[in-house]
Amino acid sequence: MEMLPLVLASITVAATPLLIAALGEHVVERAGVLNLGVEGMMIVGAACGFAAAVLTDSSAFGLLAGALAGMLLALVFAILAIGIATNQVATGLALTILGLGLAGLIGAPFVGQPRPPIAPLALPGLSQIPIIGPALFRADPVFFLSLVLIAAVAFVLNRTRAGLLLRAVGENHASAHALGVPVRRIRLYAVLFGGLMAGLAGAYLSLIYTRFWSPGMTAGRGWIALALVVFAAGHVWRLVLGAYLFGGLTVAQLHAQAGAIGLPSQLLSALPYIMTILALLFLAVSGRRGSGAAGSLGQPFVPER
Repeated sequence: MEMLPLVLASITVAATPLLIAALGEHVVERAGVLNLGVEGMMIVGAACGFAAAVLTDSSAFGLLAGALAGMLLALVFAILAIGIATNQVATGLALTILGLGLAGLIGAPFVGQPRPPIAPLALPGLSQIPIIGPALFRADPVFFLSLVLIAAVAFVLNRTRAGLLLRAVGENHASAHALGVPVRRIRLYAVLFGGLMAGLAGAYLSLIYTRFWSPGMTAGRGWIALALVVFAAGHVWRLVLGAYLFGGLTVAQLHAQAGAIGLPSQLLSALPYIMTILALLFLAVSGRRGSGAAGSLGQPFVPER
């Protein structure tokens, strides 16, 4: 029981970058765009965020710089996949490879340089609750921002006109275009938002989760974020549940490596993907609507001239 608050706090820290990146990709896919470049955008955000924080001695500026770096890489993806209508799968994979190489170049001078921790925020009263108070209500500012983002994304997508137009574009871009909806503009905004979230998630990794930079530090978290969107099947609450489940498995994997859990760490590493496959099988066998993907997902849109 004495270790429980520390374990819960570790799970929230491990889950936050996955949740932020997955929320951004969720919005992108609801608009009908498949962006496989999340991993590249995260690693660029981690490198640029750490570099900016070291050069300015400001972790807050580093988080902002990382988010903007991810959005800039997303703009490149949008120009290719939305503006020129290139294949979205190939473009996303190319952006991931570009991001990994670019991040290694940007972060090379900063390898091994530590950063001081960001001071946590404590919510008055709530942070004094036994066990869950120190774990959930005394945390870094980005964790609380992720909670706001959950509510904002769910509200905008399901309760606003902008969310209705975005989902209409994702379901059938041809019909939306015939009704006068600016398909490419909406998809551009969605992709930029997804890049902003991926970059912020990467900066969180280097500035809060590990507090140092090393090449390849995202370690496939961008792909896990993509798996979370599949696991969510179009529902934000499933996305949140999956992110914290994956975060818990990440913490369990670390304990397994230290010998505190009598299970192979490799099994715990593979378990999130196994659970995603089982969830997809359940959705298919139960007769529900596939993976909940948008009807026009991955299909390039070229307006009639």
